[in-house]
Amino acid sequence: MTLIEPTDLKSALAREAQALGFDCIGVSDPAAIGEAGKHFHAFIEAGGHGDMDWLAARPERRADPRVLWPGVRSIIMLGVNYGPDENPLAILQQRRRGAISVYAQGDDYHDLIKKRLKTLARWLVATSGGEVKVFVDTAAVMEKPLAQAAGLGWQGKHTNLVSRELGSWLFLGAIFTTLDLPRDAADIDHCGSCRACLDVCPTNAFPAPYQLDARRCISYLTIESKGPIPREFRKAIGNRIYGCDDCLAVCPWNKFAQAGRETKLAARENLRAPALAELVRLDDAAFRALFAKSAVKRAGRDRFIRNVLIAIGNSQDAALAAEAERLLGDDSALVRGAAVWALSQLMPGDKFDSTAADNSRRETDDSVRAEWINAARS
Repeated sequence: MTLIEPTDLKSALAREAQALGFDCIGVSDPAAIGEAGKHFHAFIEAGGHGDMDWLAARPERRADPRVLWPGVRSIIMLGVNYGPDENPLAILQQRRRGAISVYAQGDDYHDLIKKRLKTLARWLVATSGGEVKVFVDTAAVMEKPLAQAAGLGWQGKHTNLVSRELGSWLFLGAIFTTLDLPRDAADIDHCGSCRACLDVCPTNAFPAPYQLDARRCISYLTIESKGPIPREFRKAIGNRIYGCDDCLAVCPWNKFAQAGRETKLAARENLRAPALAELVRLDDAAFRALFAKSAVKRAGRDRFIRNVLIAIGNSQDAALAAEAERLLGDDSALVRGAAVWALSQLMPGDKFDSTAADNSRRETDDSVRAEWINAARS
């Protein structure tokens, strides 16, 4: 083992990180999370996390990294740019096609980044000893405030990280270590008076700047929410079938953004603007095949088809009504309920009333029966 002075070690670490494909790196003190811990507790107490019970579990671990691992002395934050090569908002005008969030159009970033973090962590241990733990989004770590403390950017009014060099498009990962490394200066807020991210939100998910109510967020509704999407948000969802990029895409700091250089994170051509008519026909096996190695697979087929049916209902294309009608007999009540709503938007009133009369009597699930009744009254 070769012992290196902390400053030299940090420089060598940055070079190694760049060689592995990381686009930025910084080091923060475990105590540097500051007021973010209090804000997180307030977020949970207000119920802003919705059904994401994993967020509310052991909140003290998120509020203070030293509770998660008492031995940690430095936190190395790293970012990988996944900037898109085209305007992610353009597809919102193509109502017969589905909009998938930029981050989910390529391979699942969790797998790719975790492998790189482990490689970098092994290099660090081999070079200077100490102990390490690596985290990518799935553990009780508040990556964004730690990234700000490490100088990678700042949390904008939409609560996401913004970089002056890379804009809105950064995947984050963390290496906790028992080594005492030189700290980077925290970044400061550069949002100024801008409200672009707040004003563009289709569902008014920001009750105030720097505050998010996940229960109103399209990303939450289309990815995390397990039940029917509340009726009040269905129209606003438009053709967004997995996530939403609106608040990220309108940020003025994206004028400095650049397309990501990692090919595995680049958009697959068949996920850039997939046709709703094709997606709605996916059974479980076809869904798994299409979204192999993709973050979309975590939603599961039924939730995904629910989203596609909402988009079909918003398409204004009566030709797609037949696809929704076909799914009135789907095994999933979640899918059947979404199909009812889609039909209510696309079928002429008299035809829908006739279809409702025939199907609501046969429906065995109370939630789907309620969809028929509500749709007929709207």
